[in-house]
Amino acid sequence: MARTSRRRGRAQETGLSSLVGSRAGRHESRSSRAAKPKKEGFLRRVTNHWWDRLISSVFSGSISQQSEQYLSHQTTRDYVCNSIGQACWGGFFPLLTIVATQFVGAENAGLFSMAMVVGTLLFFVGNYGVRTYQVSDIDEMDSFYDYQVNRIATCVAMVLIGLLYCRIRGYNGDMTAIVCGVMGFRFFDALGDVYEGRLQQKDKLYLAGISQAVRCALSFVVFTVLLFITRNMVAASIGMAVGAGASFVLLTLPLALMETERSLPLTWRGVKEIFVNCFPLFLAAFLYNLIDSMPKFAIEGVLSYDNQLYYNAMYFPAHAILMAAAMIYKPQLLRLASIWDDPEQHKRFDLIILAMMGVIAGITVIVGLFMGWLGIPIMSFLYGLDFEQFRPLVYVMVVNGGICAAIDFLYQIITVLREQQAVSRLYLIAFAFSVPVLWLLVGFSGLSGAVVGAVVVMSILLVLLLSEYFAIRKRLERY
Repeated sequence: MARTSRRRGRAQETGLSSLVGSRAGRHESRSSRAAKPKKEGFLRRVTNHWWDRLISSVFSGSISQQSEQYLSHQTTRDYVCNSIGQACWGGFFPLLTIVATQFVGAENAGLFSMAMVVGTLLFFVGNYGVRTYQVSDIDEMDSFYDYQVNRIATCVAMVLIGLLYCRIRGYNGDMTAIVCGVMGFRFFDALGDVYEGRLQQKDKLYLAGISQAVRCALSFVVFTVLLFITRNMVAASIGMAVGAGASFVLLTLPLALMETERSLPLTWRGVKEIFVNCFPLFLAAFLYNLIDSMPKFAIEGVLSYDNQLYYNAMYFPAHAILMAAAMIYKPQLLRLASIWDDPEQHKRFDLIILAMMGVIAGITVIVGLFMGWLGIPIMSFLYGLDFEQFRPLVYVMVVNGGICAAIDFLYQIITVLREQQAVSRLYLIAFAFSVPVLWLLVGFSGLSGAVVGAVVVMSILLVLLLSEYFAIRKRLERY
């Protein structure tokens, strides 16, 4: 009996010690798992690496002398990241207007839409049409310092013109502040473009696309958060500019300096050369966007600001046609240039032009069908407004988008033929025609007049460009 009790005691002790040991083992296992560091995500790892690199370069006192860490000639990355950057840039305005409409209503969103129209037009003053010229300067006939000085001068001119416009237009304090906030964003957008152009010039287009995407994303987040918290459009607009400035200082500028070699010395001859050679490109881009913006200026002069929002919301599907077509033909421009250089392939060149026009027409039809099926209900849901009442105008605006895409494609082709100097004259004619026509139509028919007037003016410009293209082709074929 005693022996049995001792056995039971030993068994209980053994069981107790086993239980304690297993619990201690599990506790130790949990502690070791807790002590083991978690694996960082890709985005966090890249961000931390960039921050460490940026801080070390700042303390070393020489950002431009840092060794490059990202490879060039990454074709797939170039295409994907540049497409993402372009999509962010193109969708930035539509998304902001949706956010503004939801948080502060159609009237205030219309004020912001008009400020974005002014800011975007001023962007082309700051940009000055230099990007393509800079990227194609492979032999660096003009130094990067030359391009930077040129861009700083055009961006300062952009700000001065914007302030002068606000004064002439007689905007009140809030509207002037909103325009200044938008202009601040476009200032850093245009200034950052010359550094992104440097990255593209050195065959690192994917880094330029990332820079552009981050600038738009950060500005969008800051704008949205501030507008949600304050319900104040002035604060949100200024915050958007601050977000763009932070992105420029922390990413765009150091990325271009660290990932490209040191620039050749500054020459004032080079700065002057850039101004002179890029003036036709600037004039063409500015006039086209001015013509495109004329209905919006006409609306501002006659109608309430909620009409500004309605017009821009209907314009975004049309802009999507332009962007979709550009993503198809712009990567092929170099190939088209090589085809044109071979006289025996001129007929093939003409067939490609005809085919692309067919593609643009097809995209326009698809967008029109989509808008008639789901597009208009989706717009009504996103904006919280009734767009069903504007269904006929939406269809007209989609047609306008197809015409604008054809215009842009023809301009690129005429540039490939090295006859772009002839385009500015055509844009001046279209602009002179647009001013009285749009003001009359908007005055008589309101928002409907603005949409119809836009189609009329762009159709005239398309006919002028087509006639000029056929004249150029006929003249060049004789040589």
